[in-house]
Amino acid sequence: MKILVINAGSSSLKYQLINMEDESVVLKGVCERITFTGGILTQKTFDDRKLVIEQDMPSHKEAMELVLKAMLDKENGALSDISEISAVGHRVLHSAEDFHESVVIDDEVIRICEKNAVFGPLHMPGNIACIKSCREVMPGVPMVAVFDTTFHSTMPAKAYMYGIPYEVYEEHKIRKYGFHGTSHKFVSQETAKLLGNPNAKIIVCHLGNGSSISAVKDGKCQDTSMGFTPLEGLVMGTRSGDIDPAAVDYLRERLNLKPEEVVSYLNKKCGVLGVSGISSDLRDLEAAAAQGNERAILALEMLAYRVKKYVGSYIAVLGGADAIVFTGGIGEHSPRIRRLVMEGMEFCGAKFDEEKNLSYDSGIGYLNAEDSKVKVIVLPTNEELSIARETKDLTQKN
Repeated sequence: MKILVINAGSSSLKYQLINMEDESVVLKGVCERITFTGGILTQKTFDDRKLVIEQDMPSHKEAMELVLKAMLDKENGALSDISEISAVGHRVLHSAEDFHESVVIDDEVIRICEKNAVFGPLHMPGNIACIKSCREVMPGVPMVAVFDTTFHSTMPAKAYMYGIPYEVYEEHKIRKYGFHGTSHKFVSQETAKLLGNPNAKIIVCHLGNGSSISAVKDGKCQDTSMGFTPLEGLVMGTRSGDIDPAAVDYLRERLNLKPEEVVSYLNKKCGVLGVSGISSDLRDLEAAAAQGNERAILALEMLAYRVKKYVGSYIAVLGGADAIVFTGGIGEHSPRIRRLVMEGMEFCGAKFDEEKNLSYDSGIGYLNAEDSKVKVIVLPTNEELSIARETKDLTQKN
């Protein structure tokens, strides 16, 4: 059984073809500059054959047609016929309160997604356009919507509600939704398997250019750091994270920004980029910090400090922790950030081993001391595989 996983943006389309017999990646690729001139598709197969096609893609329909053409390419593809694809899993940003799990796509699902596009105006239109295009060029192939938010739908109201009039929440659905759900689900499930405990208390630190943390108990999310949008929570690459709402209006006045410009400013010009004045890429910041750049050092310390605060609060929420897990580009590749987060955490039973931290290279790694009550783990995320698994389960049920 082969499943095509699609992650579409407004002008891009990433895809992976996964063989569910052994969960191996058959090929993967990306279409860039959709709706613009200079479109390009880049594809790589499991045996390192590479295909590049330069062709304009005026819409997601042309992009999907190009994807099918690339996968069927006699020299550099991996399929002899489209019928080899059993199902398609689409990553969709937002479920709002309409879906609490992944769903098989039909016309009604698309209608609801279009209604909820207001919650993700940058991503949802591309998600929906790709779904429609895919159904058009692959008629009869079952398709599943896997939402970035549904893993967090198990949060209790006390965790997802904001301190606003309840009637405003009811009418406008303003609340915490959380994001990176496919990653948090995959990592927490794999961690529970490692621990041999489906009821484990797990804190997942998904740290990258966009970062979020979740508190998971009995396989269900109890709380997460991102909110109504991905702007809430941690200090990130270019996102400010938590900030006093009154400071936002003060900032708007002092910088002479229009109301619609403020959120863009907080999303794109803040975070470690804004603090350091150097870069949003942690590798650049760590290089600058090694040279003694004080603002780079401050940015790194702020990032780790905010992670530590959330980890500590979630230990309180869960009543302890069985594992603290690092994943994502920063979580997997920055020993410095892992050390800064874990320093002084012995009080909660987490004894960190710096030697293991520095020697970790890849794969699943245990960074805790032998006598640590809490496991400290690095576990690479695999959102595409998570989507493929859910697609397989749902299409086989139906």
